[in-house]
Amino acid sequence: MLASLSPMMMWLKRVEAWPKQVVILACIVFITLVGLADYVTGYETFFFTFYLLAIFWGTWRVSITFGVLLSALSVTAWISANVEAGAHYSTYFVPVWNAAIMFTIYVIVVLLLARLKKMHVELEQRVHLRTAALTREIQERVRLQKELLETGEREQRRVGRELHDGLCQHLTGTALAGHLLAQKLEARSPAEAGEAARLVQLIEESIELTRNLSHQLDPVEFKCGQLKDHFEDLAAGTSQRFKIGCRFDCLLREPLADSAAATHLYQIAREAVGRAVRRRGVRQITIGLDSAEDDVVLTITADGAVLPEEQSQDAEAGRTMAYRADLIGAVLRTEQLPAQGTRVTCVLPTSGIKNATKN
Repeated sequence: MLASLSPMMMWLKRVEAWPKQVVILACIVFITLVGLADYVTGYETFFFTFYLLAIFWGTWRVSITFGVLLSALSVTAWISANVEAGAHYSTYFVPVWNAAIMFTIYVIVVLLLARLKKMHVELEQRVHLRTAALTREIQERVRLQKELLETGEREQRRVGRELHDGLCQHLTGTALAGHLLAQKLEARSPAEAGEAARLVQLIEESIELTRNLSHQLDPVEFKCGQLKDHFEDLAAGTSQRFKIGCRFDCLLREPLADSAAATHLYQIAREAVGRAVRRRGVRQITIGLDSAEDDVVLTITADGAVLPEEQSQDAEAGRTMAYRADLIGAVLRTEQLPAQGTRVTCVLPTSGIKNATKN
C-alpha cells in the first residue's frame, strides 16, 4: 500500500507549488469536462474515479471545505449528466439516494485525504525540527573539536616557548659554567679538563635537541616560503631524537603561500611521523611534498613499519589528522605498502587552500 501511495504523494507534492486560484479554476473546469464526457458516453458509463481526481487535487491544495464543495459539484454533474443522457428512475427517491451515497463516499475520501495531509505536514515539521537539531549538534561538535584543537595547539606552543626560553637558556648557562670549569682545570689536571669538556659537549647537544623540539612544538609563524625549512627541521629533529633515518624531499613547484594551510599540513606531517616512530620495524621515514596538477600532495612513508592494531594514541592522532585535513578541504588516507611499510597521503586541492584562509 505504501508503494502505491508513493507516486500519488509525489504528484500531490508537485501540486502544492501551484497557486490556489489556479487550482480552484482547474478543478471546476475539470469536473465540468468530466460531466460533459459522462453525458456524451451515456448513463451506463460510470465516471466515479475521474471526479475523484479533482476532489483529491482541490482538497490537498486548497482546503477540506473546498473538497466538500467539489464533492457536491461532482455529484450534481453526475446526476445531471445521467438525466440528460436519458436515464429513467422509477421514483425521485432513487437518484436522490444514489447522489447521497456518492456524496457520502466523496466526503469520506475528502476527510481521509485531509487527515493524510495533516500527518504529512506534521511529519515534515518533525523532520525539519530533527534536521535543525542535528545540524546544530554537528555545528556544536565541530566548534568543540576546533576549540579543543586550538587549545591543544596553544598549550603545545606554550611548552615549546618554555623549552626555548627557559630550559635552553638554563642549559646554555650550564654549558658556559662547564666551559669555564674546563679552562680552570686545563692547567692543573688535563684529564679532568677533558671530562669537563666532554660534559660541555653533551650539554650543547642537549641544547640543540631541546631547541629542535621547541621549534617542532612551536613552529612560530608560517611565513610565505618557510614551510620547507620547518619540514627539514622536523626531519632533522626526528633523526636526532629517535635515531631513525628521516629525510624531507620537496618537489613542490611553487611555495605554499597560505599560512593556515601550511600550518595544518605541517601538523599533519608531525602527527604522522609521531605515529610512525611508535610502530615496530621502522627503518626509514620519508616526508614528501609534491605538486600534482592543481593539488599539493604531502606523503609520509615509513619503510618497514607495520600497521598495528588500533591503539588509543594512534586513533587520537588519526582523528586529529583527519580533522585538520577536513578544515583545509584535503583528502587524507593511510595505506599499508606491499613491501613492508605504511604511507599517509594528504592531497590538498588549490580550492582547499583558499578555504583554509576563511577557517
